[in-house]
Amino acid sequence: MVNNQDALGDIRIVDFTWVLAGPYAARILADSGAEVIKIQSRVTMGAESPNNEGYFITWNRNKRGITLNLSKPEGRDIARRLIQVSDAVVENFTPRVMRNWGLDYSTLSRTRPGLIMLSMSGMGQTGVQQNYSAFGPTIQALSGITQLTTFPHHPPLGIGYSYADHIAGLAGALSLLAALEYRHRTGRGQHIDLSELEAMSGLMGIELLNLAVNHKIATPVGNHPLYHQAAPYGIYRCKGEDKWCAIAIFTEEEWEVLCHVMGNPRWTAEARFADLRSRVNNRDKLDELVEEWTTQHEALEVMERLQKYGIAAGVVQDASDLAHDPQLGARDFFTQMGHPARGSVTVDGSPMKFSRTPIRFHHSAPLLGQDNNYVYGKLLGMSQEEIKRYTEMGIFY
Repeated sequence: MVNNQDALGDIRIVDFTWVLAGPYAARILADSGAEVIKIQSRVTMGAESPNNEGYFITWNRNKRGITLNLSKPEGRDIARRLIQVSDAVVENFTPRVMRNWGLDYSTLSRTRPGLIMLSMSGMGQTGVQQNYSAFGPTIQALSGITQLTTFPHHPPLGIGYSYADHIAGLAGALSLLAALEYRHRTGRGQHIDLSELEAMSGLMGIELLNLAVNHKIATPVGNHPLYHQAAPYGIYRCKGEDKWCAIAIFTEEEWEVLCHVMGNPRWTAEARFADLRSRVNNRDKLDELVEEWTTQHEALEVMERLQKYGIAAGVVQDASDLAHDPQLGARDFFTQMGHPARGSVTVDGSPMKFSRTPIRFHHSAPLLGQDNNYVYGKLLGMSQEEIKRYTEMGIFY
């Protein structure tokens, strides 16, 4: 087990997850010291190379890894043995998968009543769409977020990455922590049925309330503010290739400061920009004129000059900018970890800093079957002869 000085150092979790949402939830718990044992198989993966890729390394650090062929009854029996000496199970298949393996909560809890099982699926464990497969972008579309992520009278653009998987991962980790606290007080385990669609739909609360109360359907607003009058307000192109800066002006005082920083061009004195309401009514032209100024300057320069006077402005950073961000660097957000196949790799850290139980990076993501001897030998008490026999049978494969 992991050192008990870690927040979750006395917790063991069996990780059946794949892709992003499930692995992220389990990674959060592993970062806090839980012993997370990831189950994989060459039967479904086809090769060992995915474990060496950046995507897998990112979402599976601090975990142990074993190979176990769940298509064979012996493999499923061994999975049950491992679950018997564990505190929780995390999986993000469609509901039929764990049931077909006989690894569903109703079956497992008969012999392990304190077990906590987190089932993360696209639609949840019940309902007419329960067996639909889902990925982040499709969940985002179904939740309504994609329809709103665009400009008025334009086709949906979407968020651009699997935001829903991150939301589901965070919700999954939080719900499992709540279940652990409940078990600590009562001694009872429970099954957590997490629907990724419902996790995302919860983010639409204000829009749903507006529909229920005001009968107003939310529509795309592009970069315009939703709940406050502001102009200029948007993302403005700056000097260089694909460089941008966000600027938000809410008051007359802020408008005067912006005009001063821009050098008080003649157009700022025009009647159509005389007050906030006029600027809002003419914001398309206003955005064009502001961008004529921003394109003459580096994005960082625009941000610093405006922030100097208390104006809300921020560079739109890309991955390279983030890697060299001085604030993230000062907080050691990015960290180096040794990987047996890739050497030193850079991974994102944790935004949370705990004074008594700090998040630590024990090791990089596991190679395929890296911890077979530890799990099968030490935890389950198998002899080397047994491990060899199960390996030759294709169980540990």
